[in-house]
Order: sequence, then structure tokens, then C-alpha cells
Amino acid sequence: MNFYTRKWVKPEDLNPNGTLFGGTLLRWIDEEAVIYAIVQLGNPHVVTKFISEINFVSSAKQGDIIELGIQAISFGKTSITLCCEVRNKITKKSILTIDRLVFVNVNKNGVPTEHGKTEITYAYR
Repeated sequence: MNFYTRKWVKPEDLNPNGTLFGGTLLRWIDEEAVIYAIVQLGNPHVVTKFISEINFVSSAKQGDIIELGIQAISFGKTSITLCCEVRNKITKKSILTIDRLVFVNVNKNGVPTEHGKTEITYAYR
């Protein structure tokens, strides 16, 4: 799994318990994952179709640096399926896992469109 993005947990990211708000983390994941899908499919018109069970393993607190890992696990005719892990950058302790995030390649009218990809075509350089 490739960990490209790091986030610093700030006061505005916290819930009333003083830990990272799950909604904020999910927004970060969706943004990172769709960017990954756009780069892999070579099309800026990609939409989130499905996110499987979200497993919050542990929490993050103010001052923690977390990193988001995304990996392509399969390609459909119009879709790409990814998995995700978020972990503490320093301790490597897992914070969250998602087994499947499905993104669909669409045209400018929002209609699912075949992308022709069968494997990862862009890797971090």
C-alpha cells in the first residue's frame, strides 16, 4: 500500500471527545481516494459509487500526524476498486481500514463510461 498523503490533526478536526472526528477523516479519505482514481483512470470525471464497512481501529488526537494509504485492488469496465488504511505516521498504529471504495469513470454528462484500464498505469515517482 502506498501512503502518499499526510495530515496533521489540528483542534478544528476534533470531536467533543478530543479525538479526530470521523467525518473529517472520511472526507480526507474520499478526497485522497478520488484523486488516486482520477490519476489511475486519466479522467477528471470520476464519482464515488460505494464505500464498504469502515473499521475505526483506534483514534488520533490533536498533534498526531496521520497518513492515508490507498491501493487499487481491481478494475471493472467503468470502475476502479481501492482499499484504504489510515495510520499514525510516527507509531504506524492503524487508525482506520476500508476494504473497498468503488469509483466510477463517467463522461461529462455523468454517464458511466468504459475506461479501458486493467492495471495500475501511474505509480508514484
